[in-house]
Amino acid sequence: MNPDEFIEYWEGTYSPSCLFEKEDDEYYALRRKLQDVPIALGFITKEPEIIVTAVGKTLVSAKRKEEVFLRQLLKFQIPSPYHAPSDKAANFYVKPYLEILRLIYTLGTLKFDELMIFGLQLTDYREFKTIVKKIEKFRIDREKTPKKYREFKYFSQMNELQEIYSSELSKGETSTRESNVATIKKFLQTKASNMHDYADACIRYLRATGLVSISHIGRSLSILPEKKADVEFILKNISREPIFVDDKEKYLAYLGNPELPKLLTDDKSALIQKITKENPAEKVIGSATIQELKEKLDDLIITKKEAIIQSQIAEIKDYKEYDDIQNTFIQIEENDIYDPSLILEWNVWRGMTMLDGGNIKANLKFDDFGKPMSTAQGNMADIVCDYENFGLTVEVTMASGQKQYEMEGESVSRHLAKFKKETGKEAYCLFVAPTINEACIAHFYGLHNLNISYYGGKSVIVPLPLNIFKKMLEDSFKASYIPNPEHVKSFFEYSRAVASTSLNEQEWYNKILEKALHWLE
Repeated sequence: MNPDEFIEYWEGTYSPSCLFEKEDDEYYALRRKLQDVPIALGFITKEPEIIVTAVGKTLVSAKRKEEVFLRQLLKFQIPSPYHAPSDKAANFYVKPYLEILRLIYTLGTLKFDELMIFGLQLTDYREFKTIVKKIEKFRIDREKTPKKYREFKYFSQMNELQEIYSSELSKGETSTRESNVATIKKFLQTKASNMHDYADACIRYLRATGLVSISHIGRSLSILPEKKADVEFILKNISREPIFVDDKEKYLAYLGNPELPKLLTDDKSALIQKITKENPAEKVIGSATIQELKEKLDDLIITKKEAIIQSQIAEIKDYKEYDDIQNTFIQIEENDIYDPSLILEWNVWRGMTMLDGGNIKANLKFDDFGKPMSTAQGNMADIVCDYENFGLTVEVTMASGQKQYEMEGESVSRHLAKFKKETGKEAYCLFVAPTINEACIAHFYGLHNLNISYYGGKSVIVPLPLNIFKKMLEDSFKASYIPNPEHVKSFFEYSRAVASTSLNEQEWYNKILEKALHWLE
């Protein structure tokens, strides 16, 4: 694997959702910053040349990547020979992810806003108690204030930013890389936006360790009960002091060692105990190596996760989750949820699973407990549906306006073509977003009538706004019978037929929306 391939893998797996909410200039600036992360974590080295390290290759190939990722996060420190802060930066002396993990453990739960406003100020681990007190005060003040939470949070964040950047503000140093407009208001807004982006990335990396759970509705982090002992071992045994600060050779050797730092899962007796807890009937051979025990534990966890997901699917198909699915869509529309892109993708998968009798597979990543963890990688459809004699890809996005077309237009048809080639079946595509951009409508209409060999012939791609998709679910729920795959196929065949006779894309789209509102009639 070359470095470019690794970066593509990294962006598809670990990039934070905020990356896709930026304007073009901000998007590429943030993307450049986030590409530095795999270097800082030791997955790529740039000296003497840019290569993917042994740890980076292990991350890609590992059956379960959580342990690999966790070790590297715990080793990340500032300062280091590899990561020295600039002259204008705060006085760093910290292993950031170790201390954020400690913060979550200490407080029990840590909300996104608390991490963003206060947690990111943990630039020196010796200030840990000060940050805890700030968060506790924030919580008390929140209960006392009559202000709406959004207003309370805004003023709290501005007060903290004014304190953090008091020196720059007093000297009038208010221009930023993102803007040449040197006003205090713009300066603070930019810093607040950066705070949000870094908190978003921090959460995604912590979740990738498998130790932390996030309530997407409550927007709060907590330690998974099953991982409490692992976290306690980490907090007790891993030094908070940055190491090898002045010895680059030793630091890089430490950073590249895939067996350091030691974790609870490196202890044989602890591994046996975990295996027995996962499956009391499992027989553990005393002569088994630690690696063999880890593989056994991994297999048990994967089997349990698959059983959990299958149980969820059974309940969804039985319409037991209908109210929750519709309520989740409402929360997404009201912007009352963390990582809406992920939750929209997950919830559309649940909706498609409930809609009919196909085999519906989400390409998003689930955690060990069947909760959505990260969106599908960029080289595949978000959801694929197998209806035996035909197939369907489903693409989901929170993007709107021209950005929706720029981000999704070409990839949607490419994923559909890939699916057709892999399955050899007739296939269609459903595109779901809160709103549909006119450029996407025109593009997908044109593909109905263009025989492009690169896309496997004509492409039947139907864009639907979320409110229409919700109505289709409601009709399915209220029907006196269970819809079947033929209802799905007839809807897309209708789109094909109407596209061939419509005068333009708007006529076609209006007819499609009307058909979707009565798709079971």
